[in-house]
Amino acid sequence: MNAIDYFFQETSDLDKDLIVSAREKCSYKEMAGDVNRLTNWIKQKFPEGAVLLLISPNNQFFVTVYLATMKAGCVTVPLNPAIEPSNLEYVEGKTSASHAFIHSSVVRRLRPGIAFSDEEEISRIVDEQTDIDFEKGPDFSDDHLAQIIFTSGSTAVPKGVMITHGNLIANTNSILDYLHLKSTDTMLVVLPFFYCYGLSLLHTHLRVGGTLVLNNSFMFLGSVLRDLKAYRCTGFAGVPSHFQILLRKSDSFRTGHFPDLRYVTQAGGKLHKTFISEFAGLFPDIKFFVMYGQTEATARLSYLPPERLKDKLGSIGKGIPGVELKVVNEKGDLVKPGQVGEIVARGGNIMKGYFKDSEATSITLKDGWLHTGDLGTVDEDGFIYLRARKKEMIKVGGKRVGPKEIEEVIVGIKGVIDCTVEGMEHPVLGEALQAVVVKNPQVDLSEEEVRAACAEKLASYKIPSQVIFKEKMTISSTGKKVKGTL
Repeated sequence: MNAIDYFFQETSDLDKDLIVSAREKCSYKEMAGDVNRLTNWIKQKFPEGAVLLLISPNNQFFVTVYLATMKAGCVTVPLNPAIEPSNLEYVEGKTSASHAFIHSSVVRRLRPGIAFSDEEEISRIVDEQTDIDFEKGPDFSDDHLAQIIFTSGSTAVPKGVMITHGNLIANTNSILDYLHLKSTDTMLVVLPFFYCYGLSLLHTHLRVGGTLVLNNSFMFLGSVLRDLKAYRCTGFAGVPSHFQILLRKSDSFRTGHFPDLRYVTQAGGKLHKTFISEFAGLFPDIKFFVMYGQTEATARLSYLPPERLKDKLGSIGKGIPGVELKVVNEKGDLVKPGQVGEIVARGGNIMKGYFKDSEATSITLKDGWLHTGDLGTVDEDGFIYLRARKKEMIKVGGKRVGPKEIEEVIVGIKGVIDCTVEGMEHPVLGEALQAVVVKNPQVDLSEEEVRAACAEKLASYKIPSQVIFKEKMTISSTGKKVKGTL
């Protein structure tokens, strides 16, 4: 099935808002018509399977091009508007893309090496097309390539994750199965659409007829809180840094009242238990969904039901509907409770492979299972607990240390806003631990006090050799912390 037809199956004629923001508004019927007309133009201009780049902030232009490209049978490549010219050149060469759709706000800086269209040209093209109503596009097999999402992964060279129409449909169905979204839901979107987590918000709400409130200015917390209330948002999705900033840097959020907010979701990394407990204590009536996923899984792999938040605090839950998720040792056998192994997954949402990279594909996909590269353990009830990325493990004096348990202790210190633990060279140990800490400027906290707090709860070899204080963390465009930037 064509994934875009699936998204619009019950919603293409709705007169209600699909997208609203401070600058624009678009209904389902308007979007469906624009997508249909742009699809017709793309089919006339490009062969099926052509790779087309898309570079834009979250807006109506992005959504229209994104959906029309895939509906026409072409392959869309959403890229970060802040992408470096050198990386854009790499993606152009890797994909042999013949055309790009680029928002005018980034064209001048990037100067692409291929033909491109901006929002004014697309608007003109759409207006010139005569077919207004939404109609079904070509019918595709589940294996038909829909998009390539570039992710840095464990290397400096970006890897292109190939996502099919079947992947998009399977993952959207799974997410809807446990979130129980309805047409009355309104999601505040602060996550970029070039990121799989952000795209999953678009896919799920398109399917059920919900509304997306686009806010591209999360660092202006006042606008986020204003939008939550003004648009009566029922949902909010964020990565760990979003929740840490809201909880530790915004008194207005902590003391605020959000009567319409039904649920929040968190993915994109491990949010420490301290913050989850803090949120649940402040907002006991708002359902908090801890989730886990990867771009290689379209978006989502597991979730923890909100009602299990207290007794399974720190867990990423179990596999989402339609996904098998397990933790295995090096022989491929299931680990026993308390033992650590690699998290692997199987389901209709698992990527087709890495674009033009058979070696990386063979390492990550084995016998139908996605090897996530994440280390975890299970408890007696089968709930999974994330320990660390394989590449994040630090060897201190021959002992393997995962940074997350140390970070958990440090963020529990009064006055600490955020923390990250990294490896550093050491003349004797080979590698030692370095903690980077962001604290409230009004709180006195020394390196010795941080180390003392760690000594109370951790083995001696897990105590950071060095503690560095910074005013703020380096955050990527998707909201994730960037390590190794000192």
